[in-house]
Amino acid sequence: MDIETILKNVGEVSSRFSGQRNERQRRTALVEADFAELRDAGFLLTGVPVEQGGVWESLHRSARPVCEILRTLAHGDPSVALVCAMHPTVLSLWLASPTAPPPVGEAWTAQRRWAFETARDGAWWGTITSEPGSGGNIARTKATARRRADGTHLLTGQKQFGSGSGMTSYMMTTALPEGETTPDLYVLDLRGVPWDGSTGVSLTAPWDGHGMRATQSHALAFTDFPATRNAWPGSVLDLLAATGGFVPAAFTSVIVGIVETAVETAREQVTRRRDSLSPYERVEWAKAEMEGWLIQQAYEGMLRAVEEGKEGRRRATQAKIAIAELAERATGRLCRVVGGGTFSRSSPLGYWYEDVRALGFLRPPWGLAYDNLLEWSWGAS
Repeated sequence: MDIETILKNVGEVSSRFSGQRNERQRRTALVEADFAELRDAGFLLTGVPVEQGGVWESLHRSARPVCEILRTLAHGDPSVALVCAMHPTVLSLWLASPTAPPPVGEAWTAQRRWAFETARDGAWWGTITSEPGSGGNIARTKATARRRADGTHLLTGQKQFGSGSGMTSYMMTTALPEGETTPDLYVLDLRGVPWDGSTGVSLTAPWDGHGMRATQSHALAFTDFPATRNAWPGSVLDLLAATGGFVPAAFTSVIVGIVETAVETAREQVTRRRDSLSPYERVEWAKAEMEGWLIQQAYEGMLRAVEEGKEGRRRATQAKIAIAELAERATGRLCRVVGGGTFSRSSPLGYWYEDVRALGFLRPPWGLAYDNLLEWSWGAS
């Protein structure tokens, strides 16, 4: 299956999801059948390199088509699309770094091969790195990882925003290794693990978001839970840098897809009464269309920066923040132009307005994003 076929398949799935929009927007939980359908469509192969039977070639060749797949899926179900975005973004840490220096080179190669095999065989990947009070900065993690005599680790700490909890087989997280001063990456195997504390995982706060209602972005507490450490210790910053802006680009593609659908849906309603629009409504509509166009330009600039490898992380972060602000403004204007009916749960626009607000809080979240941009402003990233 090639990436063009996957895009076509996901487009068909998204179209079916669109036909169930009203029911889907009322959901507060994910449905396993949706992920089985997307697995059959080939989506999981977006996180697997071509040499292992997947469709990922390189950042230059694969970032755009993967983002377009996510953008297309968001037309049908934003919550499902956001959860799906976690899969290739987590695996991109291995995809974008094919080799590691001695003495960890062989271990890194083996871990990469294992991760890709799980995805190829049907496993969904996600992330649960955020912690209360950390501001999204993994360097401020309070979670700890204790090394056992056999070389494995036990992780303890509070985590939140675990999008896809219950659907993902494996989740990436961060913790401070015992006796060390720099946090590292760890993989949690959550297949069939109950959340009642009996195995070291407790559900502390079920997701009840205003937006992205059905992402199951739960908060979980871990107590001496088995974790597999990154096979390239101390490489967190290097691995993130190697992804070249793909992570924020993938999240942004979901929001771009939502705005596109919101504009077209509102257009159908506004067109029917365009001759009776008040001057205020006309101006708001014109501004919403303009902001929608600006979103498209920023999105294109983001993808080009990632493809070309020129200040990819910096430009992608700039575009992500700009699109987050524009998306919230544009969807808010659409709600005002369409009218008070958007407060009704029978209207999709109110849901979309809340959904797009998620982008500013996705990695990197507002504060960390601006801190990074300030640092990068003094030199190329």
